[in-house]
Amino acid sequence: MTLNPPAGVDVVDHIQQTRDSYAGLGYDAYRWAYEPSPSAFTRPTKPLAESSVALIASGGIYHEGQVAFHHKDDTSYRKIPVDSSTSDLRTSHFAYDMTSARVDPNVVFPLDALRRLDQDGTIGSLSTHALTFMGGIYSQRRLKEDLLPALTAEVTAMEPDIVLLVPV
Repeated sequence: MTLNPPAGVDVVDHIQQTRDSYAGLGYDAYRWAYEPSPSAFTRPTKPLAESSVALIASGGIYHEGQVAFHHKDDTSYRKIPVDSSTSDLRTSHFAYDMTSARVDPNVVFPLDALRRLDQDGTIGSLSTHALTFMGGIYSQRRLKEDLLPALTAEVTAMEPDIVLLVPV
């Protein structure tokens, strides 16, 4: 059975778009990551209203004054203070149309929503900073050897109860 999208919905073939984007950058055909072992996700042990929350996002968000992400397997990350003004946030990424994110970074980095949840008591607290990186890293080896250990160390040091992962 073939499913068709609802009328008026603009469908984007993200897999083909990614292949075309990487080819345009001169890379070989994109090899999708495959991890046969299950994720290490666990259920929170506290109610949400008592939990500290950390944010990690792959939309290439950085704070004005920080170095922008570059586009050749950039495995660096940025620490963004959670009290940053949205107007001080910037984005640099090659794998998605940044038009909306440049108008309102919250579309890929929901900091304002998390601050509201913190203020109204829905969550217990928000970490002092968020972590961001530029997704679409071609080198799976560099992702596993460079970025993931660095993010893991940062998150471990923050000691959150919950980590919100926002992919782009």
